[in-house]
Amino acid sequence: MSPPVAPPGWSRWLVPPAALSIHLSIGQAYAWSVFKPPLESALGLSGTQSALPFQLGIVMLGLSAAFGGTLVERKGPRWAMTVALLCFSSGFLLAALGASLEQYWLIVFGYGFVGGIGLGIGYISPVSTLIKWFPDRPGMATGIAIMGFGGGALIASPWSAQMLESFGTDSSGIALAFLVHGLSYAVFMLLGVLLVRVPSSAPGVRGTAGEAPTGPQVSANQAIRTPQFWLLWIVLCMNVTAGIGILEKAAPMITDFFADTSTPVSVTAAAGFVALLSAANMAGRIGWSSTSDLIGRKNIYRLYLGVGALMYALIALFGDSSKPLFVLSALVILSFYGGGFATVPAYLKDLFGTYQVGAIHGRLLTAWSTAGVLGPLIVNWIADRQEEAGRHGASLYGLSFVIMIGLLVVGFVANELIRPVDPRHHVPAPKEAAHVRRQRSESA
Repeated sequence: MSPPVAPPGWSRWLVPPAALSIHLSIGQAYAWSVFKPPLESALGLSGTQSALPFQLGIVMLGLSAAFGGTLVERKGPRWAMTVALLCFSSGFLLAALGASLEQYWLIVFGYGFVGGIGLGIGYISPVSTLIKWFPDRPGMATGIAIMGFGGGALIASPWSAQMLESFGTDSSGIALAFLVHGLSYAVFMLLGVLLVRVPSSAPGVRGTAGEAPTGPQVSANQAIRTPQFWLLWIVLCMNVTAGIGILEKAAPMITDFFADTSTPVSVTAAAGFVALLSAANMAGRIGWSSTSDLIGRKNIYRLYLGVGALMYALIALFGDSSKPLFVLSALVILSFYGGGFATVPAYLKDLFGTYQVGAIHGRLLTAWSTAGVLGPLIVNWIADRQEEAGRHGASLYGLSFVIMIGLLVVGFVANELIRPVDPRHHVPAPKEAAHVRRQRSESA
């Protein structure tokens, strides 16, 4: 499947909606916490066990992005979006079968393993293309697309909650909800597959594929040999771990925090909280990433990590005494979480150039795989142990939040250590020119 080339007069503003159709779909992953209580009740699972499909999905996201990044660069966005559609939708259909048969391993395999591959390939599918279309505003361009991944749960959370209410929260009701998800997302993702285009090689066109790269250019294989790559890996991993720790357990967490108060949180309100977090995640992706075009990537990550640690401290100290404070602090953390994802492709472009930025981005997302295990594991495992010790309410999460503060401080220090890449890692100019010629011939 050759990359579809934009015809003369094609508007570059049609590319972000194509990316959004993919990212809004795979962003359903952030609504997984809506399924946790029903699965725990229907199949007799612990909180740690019910997090496993989500954790495996994030692990496979990072691994498939890392191993498939170079292939996505070579075969183009339409091929990648098609693979994402097939894997993500098939994952839901396998999960539906698993729920119907009450075979939890099949839910884990379908949603986590197969669907997770769709997450990874779909996530990186438009990034390199968008940077080529918007060389003047890379933070904004990637923010628009990646905004969809953060906003997917804004749609999926209330939609999933309504389906579970209509179909029931037993295994057959969960199976039917998974089935509807799989079929609906397949149709929606197809819009992106049909709409996406790569830049023309015609000279003088903004986003032209034939333009020679400017500034430092580093190959994907060379990038992973630089300290800058691994420092940014730590930055992303720490920021994601802190955000995903709240996001994966959002619905039960807010219920637990206020269970012993005079105003407990209902199931419907908890689902609404998940949707609010999704909105903050989505807004942060476009808002903070666009801001990074003005103040720089290092400065914006100082904000994410430093103020994020402060927000966690406020929740740990005062969150159970004030719902507005708990909700507002969580919204700020999730806006930073989303902003970190949307800003990192532009940070990579600044450090390594556009030469193989998509493949480098794919390798960096192994940090997300690690964080996808760490964040839910820290929060769920500690909460389970605290519950076994007879604790309840907000005390289930105090130690987890202290750990998250420490991780954000580690990320802050790593960001401070990032410097420009040494010229010895740069790709020689003749190789850059050959790469451009190859792009031009593949697009023809």
